[in-house]
Parts: sequence; C-alpha cells; structure tokens
Amino acid sequence: MTRRRNLRPLPVRPLIAVIVLWLALLPFPVFAVLVPDLVKSNNPIPKLTAETWLLMDFNTGWILAEKNSDKRIEPASLSKLMTAYVVFHEIRKGTLQLGDLAQISEKAWRTEGSRMFVKVNSKVSVEDLLMGLIVQSGNDAAVALAEHVAGSEEGFAALMNQHAHALNLGNTNFSNAAGLPDSDHYSSARDVSLIAAAIIREFPEFYDWYSTKDFTYNKIKQNNRNLLLWRDASVDGVKTGHTSTAGYCLVGSAKRDDMRLIATVTGTASAKQRAKEVHALLKHGFSSYESKRVFGEGSPTAQIKVFKGERDRLPLGSADAVYVVVPRGQTDSLKAHFEVPPFAVAPVTAGHALGLARIEYNSNPLMEVPLVALSEVPQGAWWKRAMDAVLLWFE
Repeated sequence: MTRRRNLRPLPVRPLIAVIVLWLALLPFPVFAVLVPDLVKSNNPIPKLTAETWLLMDFNTGWILAEKNSDKRIEPASLSKLMTAYVVFHEIRKGTLQLGDLAQISEKAWRTEGSRMFVKVNSKVSVEDLLMGLIVQSGNDAAVALAEHVAGSEEGFAALMNQHAHALNLGNTNFSNAAGLPDSDHYSSARDVSLIAAAIIREFPEFYDWYSTKDFTYNKIKQNNRNLLLWRDASVDGVKTGHTSTAGYCLVGSAKRDDMRLIATVTGTASAKQRAKEVHALLKHGFSSYESKRVFGEGSPTAQIKVFKGERDRLPLGSADAVYVVVPRGQTDSLKAHFEVPPFAVAPVTAGHALGLARIEYNSNPLMEVPLVALSEVPQGAWWKRAMDAVLLWFE
C-alpha cells in the first residue's frame, strides 16, 4: 500500500540533505554502511576464526555483519582484484585490447609465489594474462599486466591507488600489482569487498571469468583456488589470497534470486577454513535476509500536472533502481509514501527532483528517495502558456 500527498516545492538545503542520504543507499553503493538496526535480523551470526571479516549485501551496500572490517590487513592476492579492475578500465577506455601481446620481462618471469608460468621474453595476450591472474592467481601475470599497461609496476601501483581513491577506499594503499608483502601495501576487509563489488557492478562481462574453475597455460592446468565454486552453485566468484604473514583470505560472492551477497574473511589458518567461513557467512545472509526492489530504474511511481508545457502530465520516479534488505519473510512490512508537488510549470528538465518517496518498515522511517522527472517537458506554444497562466490563478 502507498499513500500520496501533495507538497509545495522543497527548499534547497533539505533536498540536498535527502539526496546525500539517498546516495549512501544507492543500489550500487559508493561506500558500505551498516545495516539499519530497524531491519537487522535476530538470527545468530556464525562464530568465525578469521582475523577480520564482513558480510555485505551488494544491491544496497549494507553490511549485514562484520568484525574489524576496517582494520588494515595484508591483502595478499586479494590485491589482484584491483589489478584486474585497472586493466578492465583500460580495456573499457580503448587503450588496451584483449588481443594485445605483452612482452614478458625477466622481472615478471622471476616474480615469486603463485604463477601461470609465462616464459621470459615471450609475448602473451592480455586475455591469457587476465585468465592467469584471475583463475591461477599468477604473480607473474600481475607484473606482466602492470608493465604492459603502465610501463612499470611502480607506475601501475599509482593507477591502482588512483582507483582506490575514486572508490573511497579509506584503508587501502598499493605498492605492487601481485600483493606481495610490503609495509606500504595494505587494505581492509571492507575495502577489498568494495573492489569486488565494483568489478561485479561495472564489468559484468569480465566478472563471469571469476567463476572459471580451471585454466591451462603453457600446458600446465591449474584449478581456481576458490573451493566454493565446487561446493555451491550460487557462488560465482571471487578471489583468494595467501601469504605466510597474511594467512588465508577469501572474498566470495553468491547470487540467489535477486539477492547478491559478498563475504570476506582474512587471516584464517587454511584454504579449507577460509572457504568454510565465507560459506557460513553467505548461508547466514541468505537465510536471515531478503532483498526487495522497491523502485525500478526509471519506472514511473507518480504523476503530476504540468502547466505551460507541451504535455499536461509528467511521470515521476527514481532515477536508479532502489533496493532494501529486510529480515526474511518481512517484505510485506515495507510501505512507500509519496510526497509530490501539486503541479510543475514548464519547462521541466529530465532528472529534476520534484518530490520524495518515504520508505517505512513496520511504520518506522527507513529511507527517503528523491523522485525525479523521468522526461523533459518543453514549454508549449504561446497560446498554451497564455491559457495555463489563467488556469494557474485557480490552483
């Protein structure tokens, strides 16, 4: 059920405040925020051994559970999420193509740790290097991509940090592309979760690669180290990490129906343990919460009259899809109340904020969403403007 009432044009400062609140709750969040207490599930959170961990709903950015998620940690190969993210951006920009051949330097060839086993002085396609990076967690692939994109690993690390800043990652700094230990190389469970979310959101065509179970290069077949790809069909990513000092880390993501969750653990004792604990978080999230799309992207939710325009009616709605998360089985407790002005006067530009939708849960305020003009309304002919000027006297 919804209720609609008219309101006069909103003052500028309150409207800005509402928009700021709404941005924090966008379906593709810029940053992660704690789930509102109003809709927090009472189901017990699994007991984990991980040093830091986080469970996040992808559509809202709400953190459903966490421990020390902002603590700086050694991200190990979780760093390769950002390595791939930078490369994906370069491909999107057109400065790089999957078929481009990268020259393998001696530095890349000699890089210690996990490898895809490229040969020094050989030429390897960007596509193969990405597969070696994503599936095999190849440190040699990471260095080769970094040198091919930026000329040096140091220059590539600067690109990584530029993107980290753009994503508002407040506890992250990169000094290399592979995730090798360095005192100036760090992140957090929250930040690596946000990098994973950014890949899923911005590059769905490449995110599919994170569900690849094995990759063969140089006649050497290696399995994806994410054990959950074999244990749960809803899991489709995302990245493992390990060093002797970082322990075993994993960012995992799964989608069931319209709900996607991202779970991250760091500092566990084994590969089996990290998979077990991420899976426990994902199962907790899906059994405890339910995702509800309250507004579709650009879908009309209200209409108002328009004077002096080419048309007499104007549809209003949310510019983006808006989701909320509630305890499982409680979506019927969500209500939307619309507050819109009685009319608008042309010209009206598309995207102009003209009202509010107030979302309530069990009759308690949960969030506010600006309602914007979903199309433009140019001024009408002179006779239409003159006639409507008279009609406005009676409004």
